[in-house]
Amino acid sequence: MDLSRLHFQARVAMQTQHRVPLTVARLAEVRRSMVDAVPAEVGTGPQLHSVADVDADGVPARWYRTGAADAPALLYAHGGGWVLGDLDTHDGLCRHLAAASGWSVLAVDYRRAPEHPYPAPVDDVERALGWLRRAAPRVAVGGDSAGAHLAAVVARRARDAGLPVAAQVLICPALDPAMAYPDLDDYGLHTDEMRFFWDAFAPPGVDRADPDLNPLAADPAGLPPAVVVTAELDILRDEGERYAARLQAAGVPVVCARYQGVNHNFVRKLALFDAAHAAVGQIAGALRRLSV
Repeated sequence: MDLSRLHFQARVAMQTQHRVPLTVARLAEVRRSMVDAVPAEVGTGPQLHSVADVDADGVPARWYRTGAADAPALLYAHGGGWVLGDLDTHDGLCRHLAAASGWSVLAVDYRRAPEHPYPAPVDDVERALGWLRRAAPRVAVGGDSAGAHLAAVVARRARDAGLPVAAQVLICPALDPAMAYPDLDDYGLHTDEMRFFWDAFAPPGVDRADPDLNPLAADPAGLPPAVVVTAELDILRDEGERYAARLQAAGVPVVCARYQGVNHNFVRKLALFDAAHAAVGQIAGALRRLSV
C-alpha cells in the first residue's frame, strides 16, 4: 500500500469497522459489523420534517421528507454488495441528501442476496419506484455501490417502459460483472469480496451479460441525466467512469467526479470524510437544478 496516495481520513476509515471474513457461514456477523460501525462512520444525520417507515407496495422502505408537500423525490438503494447494508446503515446519508437537496428520499429495504438473489433486489426497487411515482410529482433514482447498480438498472427499465425518471445518482457504482479491476485491493474493498458479492447476487446459471446484470451492456441512448461519483482508490472506480463515458458519448448529460485520496463508498461515511460532505453537496446541487 502506498500511504502517500491515501488521505489521512481514509486511513482512519480503514481502521474503523471491525472486518469479519466474508463467508456464508459468518454472514450474520459481517452484517452486524457494518451496523455496529454506523455511529463512528456515519453519525446520526440532520433532523428532518418527518422520517417514517412505510410499506411501498409490499417493499419495506423509509420515507424522509423535508416538509414541502410537492417536493420531488429520490429513490435510494443502499450499498453492501447486494448482501450487506440496510435502512439503518444508510439512514445518515439519506438524511443528509434530503436536507441538502430539498428532495424527499425513499430508502428501499430490498431483499438481499444470497437468500434472495437476482432478480429479487431489482424487482423490489422497481416496485418501490411505482409506489414513489404516486407519492411525488417527480422522481429520480440513486444508490451507492451495489445500490447504484440497482438504480442504473431500474433507470434503464423505466426508460424502456416509457416512464423515464428525472435522473440517476450513482455513487461508487458496481456495474461490471467481468470484474476487470485495477490493482487497488489494499485500499479497502477487495476483489475477493466483490467475487463473493457477484456470486451471491448472480449465482451460476444467471446470464451476467444481460443488461439487468451488466448495465455497461445496455443501450445508453435516452437514459436520464446522471451524477456519477467515484473514488480514486476504489477497485470499482474504472467501471463507474466507463459508464459515465458511455452515457456522455450517447448524448446523456453527465457529471462525473473522481474524489482523490479516498476509497470505496466514502460518501456514506459522513462522520469521517470531509469529501463525503462535498460529494453530498454536489449531488444535492444537481438535484436542485432539476427542480428549477
